[in-house]
Amino acid sequence: MIKEKSFYDEAKDWDFSVIKMDEESLTDWDMYEILRQKVNEKSKILDLGTGGGEKILRYFPEVAEIVGTDLSEAMIETACENLKKSGRKNIVFRTMDNFKMDTSNAYFDIVVARHTCIDPVQIFKTLKPGGELIVRGVDMLDCWELKRVFGRGQAFHDKKPISRIDYEAILDAGFVGVELVPIHVREYYKTGEDLLMLLKKVPILQNFSEDSLEEEYIYHEVESDLFQKYIENHKTPQGILLIRRYYGITAKKPL
Repeated sequence: MIKEKSFYDEAKDWDFSVIKMDEESLTDWDMYEILRQKVNEKSKILDLGTGGGEKILRYFPEVAEIVGTDLSEAMIETACENLKKSGRKNIVFRTMDNFKMDTSNAYFDIVVARHTCIDPVQIFKTLKPGGELIVRGVDMLDCWELKRVFGRGQAFHDKKPISRIDYEAILDAGFVGVELVPIHVREYYKTGEDLLMLLKKVPILQNFSEDSLEEEYIYHEVESDLFQKYIENHKTPQGILLIRRYYGITAKKPL
């Protein structure tokens, strides 16, 4: 978690809206549509790994209360600034370690976790009976062709996919009706600069791993020769192709 925090502290001023990219989803699984179906005006939502708060402010429905948390103080500062500009109400952003959750027991109706590490036992405790968990994560084979070109990257050396780790941990925590869905997405970047901007804002080519290889945080630059090699081999009429592999999990705390 320390390496990830250092990376996101430095990437605090991200703005994905400036990246020119088209997306083609091959899987019918939409976290925000699932969320909208499960809430009402009285619902209380906890969002783990909220980053700069952009997803909450753009996609989360109007409910009684939304709490967005992130380990990075810099990210939460960005989220608070974005909140001021949005005019949204009943939303609070604050720092919190997902492995040292200090939220109240049996308080939230929904917990959402996007592209972040989780402790299902602590999530189970903070959910009300009948409350639900929605997870969207980055799986081991995400951007695998790109990672092979560079010989490194997020989960590149893991022996067990994070989707399976999360799935089994959620079952072990006591959740029921647990469903795991592989999510396949094609992204087409208009220019190499757009793809490079993504790689500087998310840790695709950084050695973040369940089986840590580095004791301290080491930032890896994107080598231009390898980057150009990837671009030349992945040009399409729609743009530069990047194949994404995510996973979605839904689960419920028993009544």
